[in-house]
Amino acid sequence: MSTQDLSQTNPDELKTASLGQKLKVFIGHLPPDQVTLLEIRNIVGQEGLLILSAFLTLVFMVPVSIPGVSTVFGFAILLVGISRLLDRNLWLPSWIASRGLPSEKIRAALIKGSTWLDRLDRISRPHRLKGLVDVWSMNTVNNCALIFGALLLMAPFGFVPFSNTLPGLALLFLAIGLLQRDGLCILFGHLMNLATTIYFAVLILGGGVAIKEIFERLFGNG
Repeated sequence: MSTQDLSQTNPDELKTASLGQKLKVFIGHLPPDQVTLLEIRNIVGQEGLLILSAFLTLVFMVPVSIPGVSTVFGFAILLVGISRLLDRNLWLPSWIASRGLPSEKIRAALIKGSTWLDRLDRISRPHRLKGLVDVWSMNTVNNCALIFGALLLMAPFGFVPFSNTLPGLALLFLAIGLLQRDGLCILFGHLMNLATTIYFAVLILGGGVAIKEIFERLFGNG
C-alpha cells in the first residue's frame, strides 16, 4: 500500500492510547519523497506541541544525525519552548515551515528513535517529584530548559558523535516529563542539559588547545 500524504490523515487516528502508537500512525503517513515541518505540525496538532517536540527529538537518538535537520528541528522546538513560556500559539516562519526534508531518512531515524519513546512511555509515571512540575515557578524553569536544550541542539557540532544525541535526549525527557507531569523525567532532562553543556565545553576547550598546538608547531620556531 502506498504511503498516504500527511495532509490526508484522519486526526482521529492519532487519538490512541500511547505515544508509541501515535508515532506508528505518523510514520505510516509520511509522504514518499519529502516532508515539511508544517505538515508535521499540522498532523500532530496545535495542542500537541509537546508531542511534536518529542517526535522531533527521535531522529537524534543515533550518534550522528541527518545533516541540517538539527537546525530545522531545533529551531522548531525553540519556538515551542518560547510559545509555552509566553503562553502563545506556535508560529513557524515560512522559511522553516516549508523546508523539505527527506522522508526516507526521517522515517528510518524515527523508527530507530522510537525505542527511546517506547521506554519512556512505559516507565514514565505522573506526579513523581511533583515539586518539579506543579509549582508555577518550576514551569517557567522547565520551559526555559526546553529553550536551552533546543539551542544546544542547534549548536554547530552535528558531525561530532553524540553532539545531537545528548541535547535530543534532554529535550525528549523534558517533553515526556511535561506531558506526563513526571518530575523524575524532567529532572533527567535538566541533567542531560548539564551533561551536554559539559560535553560541548570539553569539545571547545579541546579544539582550542589543538589549534594552539598547531600554531605553535607552524610558527613557534619561526
